[in-house]
Amino acid sequence: MLKRLFAVENILSLLLVFVPVAAVLEFTHAPGVWIFVAASLAIIPLAGLMGKATEHLASTLGAGIGGLLNATFGNAAELIIAVLALKAGLHDVVKASITGSIVGNILLVFGLSAVVGGARRHSQKFNVVAANLGSTLLMLSAIALVIPAIFHLVVGETAAVGERKLSVEIAVVLMITYVLSLVFTLKTHRHLYGGAAQAEGEEVGHGAEGWSRQKSVVVLVGATALVAIMSEFLVGAIDEAAQRLGMNEVFVGVILVALIGNAAEHSTAVLVARKNKMDLALNIAVGSSIQVALFVAPLLVFLSYAVGPAPMDLRFTTLEVVAVAVSVSAMAQISQDGETNWMEGVQLLAVYAILGMAFYFLPG
Repeated sequence: MLKRLFAVENILSLLLVFVPVAAVLEFTHAPGVWIFVAASLAIIPLAGLMGKATEHLASTLGAGIGGLLNATFGNAAELIIAVLALKAGLHDVVKASITGSIVGNILLVFGLSAVVGGARRHSQKFNVVAANLGSTLLMLSAIALVIPAIFHLVVGETAAVGERKLSVEIAVVLMITYVLSLVFTLKTHRHLYGGAAQAEGEEVGHGAEGWSRQKSVVVLVGATALVAIMSEFLVGAIDEAAQRLGMNEVFVGVILVALIGNAAEHSTAVLVARKNKMDLALNIAVGSSIQVALFVAPLLVFLSYAVGPAPMDLRFTTLEVVAVAVSVSAMAQISQDGETNWMEGVQLLAVYAILGMAFYFLPG
């Protein structure tokens, strides 16, 4: 297992070569496709370094603050990409990346985790109470996407101001719910997450040796700065890359940007599932989706009033709303019995592939 873990870390380290490559391509005004690919490959290992530094800080600062750090930095790379896309006025890409993170973490990450973890086992068990709570919070995120879409169908194009106000108020509710969910999981009902916390502590313990608090902070700050630079390159090349590759902006956001921003986290969930730590794998997959839906999405709505050329609302396309609703329903169905197997993982991956095809064939 350690050999496999080191192999993954070595691959991520090799990808760091794309940081200077992307910079050279950007400043020599190379074709947008090359810049997009290089910047994407550069962000993956940088996001991994951010996650690793955060884990080491969490191990030295205690469970409470550590959990808050993980919640804050768990989706930092994707948040940076989204903020820069907001600044460029690419609201469709931003919304699509939100959808892609929710759908990808539920279907792709947990699906792969179930397949890999269940390949050599009859079934894998996890805390059903914690899983059901996560499913309920995800259902709230689906409702938050459905209501603005239905409101738009009712009032039409004549109430744009009302839609923006509704989005802001929904964002406030989501943010408050997210904060209260942190209080629930980290303080009042932390015993429900004992299995995940213990597993996480074991996982961090293997890699925390030699990482002081100062080194973790330096790595976190440096990686975050580089992610911001690479994200600016990536966002600037999205339009040209999408046209050259024959992809629409929604597909780029839902599939590519979401995968890029969460690649390192995805690999961690699969690795711990292979060690039969499904509580932790589920916490990574569902927890990351909850963070995006209840924290990142409303935060982007608030930030759009400060950094964007126009405010962003929470009115998603019909296909995006359906994708989130289908993903949440699938997760609720699988999590209700407290165990999973590799065939359930295959089913989740099949749903993800079908949704990916639908987004790909959307007209540009």
